[in-house]
Amino acid sequence: MGAAVLTVTATLLLALPDRAPVGELPALARSHGIGLGVAVAVDPLARDGGYQDVVTSNYTSVTAENTMKWEYVQPERDEFDWSGPDAVVDFARRHGLGVRGHTLLWHNQQPPWLSEGTWTGTELREVMREHTDALLGRYRGRITTWDVINEPLVDDGPRLRDNLWHRVLGEDYIAEALRMAHEADPGARLYINEFGIEGAGPKADALHTLVTDLLDRGVPLHGIGFQGHFVHGSVPEDLTEQMRRYSDLGLDVTVSELDVRIPEPAGQEQLEEQAREYRRVVQACLDVPRCVNVTVWGVSDQHSWIPEWFPGYTAALPFDGSYRPKPALAGMAQALERRRTGTRPGRTTPRTPPGHRTRLKNSKGPGIREPRPASAERPATPPP
Repeated sequence: MGAAVLTVTATLLLALPDRAPVGELPALARSHGIGLGVAVAVDPLARDGGYQDVVTSNYTSVTAENTMKWEYVQPERDEFDWSGPDAVVDFARRHGLGVRGHTLLWHNQQPPWLSEGTWTGTELREVMREHTDALLGRYRGRITTWDVINEPLVDDGPRLRDNLWHRVLGEDYIAEALRMAHEADPGARLYINEFGIEGAGPKADALHTLVTDLLDRGVPLHGIGFQGHFVHGSVPEDLTEQMRRYSDLGLDVTVSELDVRIPEPAGQEQLEEQAREYRRVVQACLDVPRCVNVTVWGVSDQHSWIPEWFPGYTAALPFDGSYRPKPALAGMAQALERRRTGTRPGRTTPRTPPGHRTRLKNSKGPGIREPRPASAERPATPPP
């Protein structure tokens, strides 16, 4: 067994803290310059005190799980419902939390008027611009990060998904949507959010190729979201390496929708192993110079999407259905505690000066890439 394998094994076998670190994670995360987020639903956020306490005590930002998706925010062509998004944004403001906008273009959860419509390219571009201008314009300055493109690749392969936007506008719809979002809010950080890219494979390579092309063309893209919906026992060993590929391009990365589902029944042994997986994911973020946030997808197991979508799986989140902390919360804290007195690798590395050209391996032609526009630079303010 090699030394590297022994090191990893020893790391995973470290004992977890013997108490639940409720309330400690926000300060620990901020000490490293990263955020910890959680996906929230409108109803429990408004009415459930236990739900609210978990959010405000353990996280630094929120993502609207559903209420900013197209079917909810624009149920009719000329009708916007801001009640849900406003509730999330107002809650975040009252409690000093950041907000991640989710999501503009996705193949799911579209209203019938949009998904069943017959559109020309000109008409669909007009619809896309109306929606983008309304959503980003309303929350300009209050939502600083947006998932503009969600899941553009097919589930298990390297091809672009045959969605409404691709069928009508062609493969350049991604660049068009990013440009529209940048025009609507030039200060927002714009992301492509995808699953199945956390480990090496054709889909991961296809997204990297797509992103590299967008950057070479000067398209305003600032980050990549690694969703991180994992099955217990399947967190990729090369997650750090995959995220670094985008950090090396000058992009921010996040783990945007983290959960680790366990086959039923989930015993204590499985929960302890899950805690080590949560720790590994947070460690991976800390090991990547431009990883700015880890967001878990749901406040508690009671509110998780997993049982409905993956029957036979359970216990995917750091809090159980009664808002009691699970070992996963301690696993996240341990990753942050172990780095508390250190510095993150590469955090102080100077960026390429404006106007400087950098060489790329395996690039076509003379191997020169023009620098991205200033809109693609990282903001001076810390992540939410």
